[in-house]
Amino acid sequence: MFAYIVRRLFAVILMLLVVTLVTFVIFFAIPRLSGADPAAMYVGKQADAATIEGIRQKLGLDEPILMQYWHFVTGIVTGRDYTGGGTTDHCPAPCFGYSFKTEQAVWPVLLDRLPVTLSLAAGACVLWLIGGVTTGVVSALKRGTLWDRSAMTIALSGVSLPIYFTGLISLAVFHYWLGWFGADYTNFADDPAGWFSNLVLPWVTLAFLYAAMYARLTRATMLEVLGEDYIRTARAKGLREPVVIGKHAMRSTMTPVLTILGMDLGALIGGAILTETTFNLPGLGQAAVRAISDRDLPLILGVTLITSAAVVLANLVVDLMYAVIDPRVRLS
Repeated sequence: MFAYIVRRLFAVILMLLVVTLVTFVIFFAIPRLSGADPAAMYVGKQADAATIEGIRQKLGLDEPILMQYWHFVTGIVTGRDYTGGGTTDHCPAPCFGYSFKTEQAVWPVLLDRLPVTLSLAAGACVLWLIGGVTTGVVSALKRGTLWDRSAMTIALSGVSLPIYFTGLISLAVFHYWLGWFGADYTNFADDPAGWFSNLVLPWVTLAFLYAAMYARLTRATMLEVLGEDYIRTARAKGLREPVVIGKHAMRSTMTPVLTILGMDLGALIGGAILTETTFNLPGLGQAAVRAISDRDLPLILGVTLITSAAVVLANLVVDLMYAVIDPRVRLS
């Protein structure tokens, strides 16, 4: 078990290095090879030649590509100073870049918005896991019944309807018409009740989409598992049906669910763009949208790195949970 964890941690570190390399190539090397000026991309179209030259010196864009990558990686670990044009801007570790549009380091901006995205992702995850898995299991056990057809029809609707549609409908009905829930994000430390009330609609809207997908996945997997020989053997031994389903069938059913959960949750930590934009939540997704609109490349770069790291780490946790969920998996 220990050796497996060490190998997986080494693989995660290697993957994160690959992610930083690919990200660096996309944001720095490709524009340079295609003839574009990366310095001009960082300051916008209306900057004069002196400003562009100052940014080029601060970012070290006049240095060799390998040296730029080295400064890029070491800056994440130890921090970095951007010197040029007679000024020095310090970016403390972890340095994910420095926005010359807002005159501030990227990491504090991301750190300020991360709790909003984590709150949204965690709450929605609990809802879609409970709702989606439960619905899928019941549908598989009652295959062909009215419940099964109704649940899968609703699940198909959940997959088909975009978040910005269901989100606006929920706002119109439950906020503006009925007034049951708030629509302005509140910090948990300032007002826990307001924090919960204002996140209910985003949670339900986001969970409705994912619960529909997890319900269909769980149903299909459960139907396949119920046809396995060990399930028939367990029933032939006289085990009660709740034991057969809960102790034997569910463990195999949860393996693909966990796999998808690791990717979905990791991606959501990078920002649920549509949900945050629809409900005006100041999270990473909304920051990414504004950064794209303003062409604030350092902030886009920071969100990309956070999302990639979250996906890699979430899948590491999923790999370690396989042995807990399914005893047939051995970590060695």
